[in-house]
Amino acid sequence: MKPVAPLAIPFREVRHSRPDDCLHYESIDVRGRLHQWHIPAHRHEGLHQLQLVERGAALATIDGVQHELRAPAALLIAPGTVHGFVFEPACAGHQLTLPSALLQSALGGVPEFAARLASGFLLGGEQIGADMSEGVELFVQLAREFELARPGRVEALQAQAVLLALWFLRHAGEPRADEHRQALRDTLVQRYRSLLELHYRQHRPVSFYAGALQVTADHLSRACRSVAGRSALELMHERMHVEARRLLAYTEAPVAEIALELGFDDPGYFSRFFARLAGQSPSAYRAEVASGRGVRPGTAG
Repeated sequence: MKPVAPLAIPFREVRHSRPDDCLHYESIDVRGRLHQWHIPAHRHEGLHQLQLVERGAALATIDGVQHELRAPAALLIAPGTVHGFVFEPACAGHQLTLPSALLQSALGGVPEFAARLASGFLLGGEQIGADMSEGVELFVQLAREFELARPGRVEALQAQAVLLALWFLRHAGEPRADEHRQALRDTLVQRYRSLLELHYRQHRPVSFYAGALQVTADHLSRACRSVAGRSALELMHERMHVEARRLLAYTEAPVAEIALELGFDDPGYFSRFFARLAGQSPSAYRAEVASGRGVRPGTAG
């Protein structure tokens, strides 16, 4: 069948001002005022979030556990972590959301960094010490680049994001032995998810990803079950299902075109695949979303 051009879908995990942004920056007070200083619990797949509280305080709920963030404080949130915030109205600081694949590519080869990236962490005043001004300046430089449209903007933003992540990681210290073991599994699953982003439309077998990651297919599936509670194949199907829901919810493309975009040569097979995971047909799901009764995917910020 004749391939179709990829459908343009706005990036919905965070409120991007430009659909093609490689990452997203905003100050805490912008996000706070937008949501009346209360960010409901949500999660991001394939994204890391870096947050620096420069003034005031916030109550953070991370995977069901509450933490008080009082300036100076910093927070790195790993992909898949359920997180929410209640900010004081006077709270000020910075927040960066960026693709995990960028950090894994730049820093994942350093074991202690890979461990910390996989699990996330909190930094208090004792850990930040006199280096708060350096962290703030790194955010300010990134924010300035984010607002401008100069040549090389994407490359500059990516480089500055890596420097900022390094500032966080250098202050986090060495992970505990149990954290390191869990982080190795987390890192493998994150690397698998990153590869899925590149190839899931091609319907590659699990053995393809396992080979690329230099592990067996059984080992990869065990790691996925340990970290995500689902097998490698189930995560692959889940990723295709999420994209199908996005395309159905945010575009008017026919179901047959969406099927082709997702690598299904047979629209009927795609409809059966979708119905098996969603409990309803693609058309029924789209109708529910259009009527306001269905939930659009990826709208949490």
